Amino acid sequence: MSACTHIELNGPLSALESISLDEMDAIKLMNRVDTKYLTNEATLVQVLADAARAGYRALETEGTKVSAYDSIYFDTAGLKMFSDHHNRRLKRQKVRTRSYVASGTAFLEIKRKNNKGRTSKKRIGIPMGELQDFSSDAAACDYLSRKSWFTVDELSPALETIFRRITLVNPAKTERLTIDTGLRFRNLRNGRQCTLRDAVIIELKQDGHADSPMKRILLDHRVKPVRISKYCIAVTLTDPAARSGRFKTKVRQIEKTINHKITIQ
Repeated sequence: MSACTHIELNGPLSALESISLDEMDAIKLMNRVDTKYLTNEATLVQVLADAARAGYRALETEGTKVSAYDSIYFDTAGLKMFSDHHNRRLKRQKVRTRSYVASGTAFLEIKRKNNKGRTSKKRIGIPMGELQDFSSDAAACDYLSRKSWFTVDELSPALETIFRRITLVNPAKTERLTIDTGLRFRNLRNGRQCTLRDAVIIELKQDGHADSPMKRILLDHRVKPVRISKYCIAVTLTDPAARSGRFKTKVRQIEKTINHKITIQ
């Protein structure tokens, strides 16, 4: 992948008070409304400074406020989950495994969106060695069949996403903000890969549409809501055979945000 110099974020993050995983338990927001935003690392530094002044706290695990994530998205041979999103189906699902690298834990996760725009996430723990193949895990397979529309025989690994995540919590503990940087994608079916360079995807997670200081902070920095899916962008970039016309405008929006054309390897 082409080289990209990332901004060091430990300095800006040091101004934010820490919050522990135990304290985060009160705001899991497993059934929520998500609002996504797109920006770059230079703007993120300014957003973090304003967040610190507004009293936001940053999740700290294993002595760091920046956590590494590795996710494997599963789909059918015909990319039904991708196609459902592309075709604007209101009720849809995504199935993935996710590794929380620092803690050495992994989960099978099922995300569902309903026709009211609300997102729910269900998950079950799995061994790290099952990230790309959990078919021999009876408990995971049973969980998948009970919680999703798919069986393990219908699915195979489609896409890997690797990124670093910062998680912020507002003072009232009524919302959570995830900030993903260093995004890299690898198509597991054709080997193509790419990076989004210094792009930043922010996701505000709330139980409802309550007023949020972070929404005002983002607006002050001209960071506006955008509908974007890491999985769908990754497939669009790495799979020329996928019917992805609707998402190509999102790719151009990312390229404008980072002032750089995304290259595929």
